[in-house]
Amino acid sequence: MTTTGVRADARIVARADGRGGTALPALDGEGPLALRRIRSSGAEARVMVVGAMSGPLGGDRFTLTARVEKGARLHVGSAAATLALPGQAHGEARYDVRLDVADDAELHWLPEQLISAHGSDLYVTTRAELAAGARLVLREEQVLGRAGEEPGRLTSRLTVRVAGRTVLDQELSYGPGAPGGWDGPAVLAGCRAVGQLVVVRPEFADHPAQARVLGECAALIPLAGPAVLVSAVAPDALQLRRVLDESLAGLARSAP
Repeated sequence: MTTTGVRADARIVARADGRGGTALPALDGEGPLALRRIRSSGAEARVMVVGAMSGPLGGDRFTLTARVEKGARLHVGSAAATLALPGQAHGEARYDVRLDVADDAELHWLPEQLISAHGSDLYVTTRAELAAGARLVLREEQVLGRAGEEPGRLTSRLTVRVAGRTVLDQELSYGPGAPGGWDGPAVLAGCRAVGQLVVVRPEFADHPAQARVLGECAALIPLAGPAVLVSAVAPDALQLRRVLDESLAGLARSAP
């Protein structure tokens, strides 16, 4: 008997409603990618990804797309961490996220952590396409293994394009089978939580952020466009979140 993984798709479309708010003409999800609109205030619509099943497991294929149209404001989070687990199906699991943000639109993409459990094999891709006047706050956090266990195999690729120009394209790989040195002093140095924060704002084109070190295990890096990247590692998820939250708050205070 051949075992295949779960296929799941979810789609969000956010559109300005003409009254100063944001409507959601498309909010479609299933199984592990169930979507719920939650209470919001002002112009921003808020959506929560509420997984109704475990996963991704080996062989699963998840795809989540979000389009934010001109003048709309969208905030997307998740109700709980995503836990990558081994499954009955052979081969890696895939989780693909596609984001499209128009001029004068804003997206806050702030899911909870992705946990790579022992024995899992997951390839994650996140691709964001932004118009020249779009705004984005995107956070990724990966936790390598649950408490007291070694991680599975995790590969994560993050691509951000602004006005057709690539400002970030990076791939990270950890766990069994990853390129040597991923857990060495030049990469994680024994840490088990790693994260990225990408902030895109049109005003960065005229007032770029300055590169700087943020504590012992994080750095802010201006990108080749109206964007900055904060990369951080930490001993655990709680400390990683604290570093990224503080970095985002600092960027908000320094906004022109």
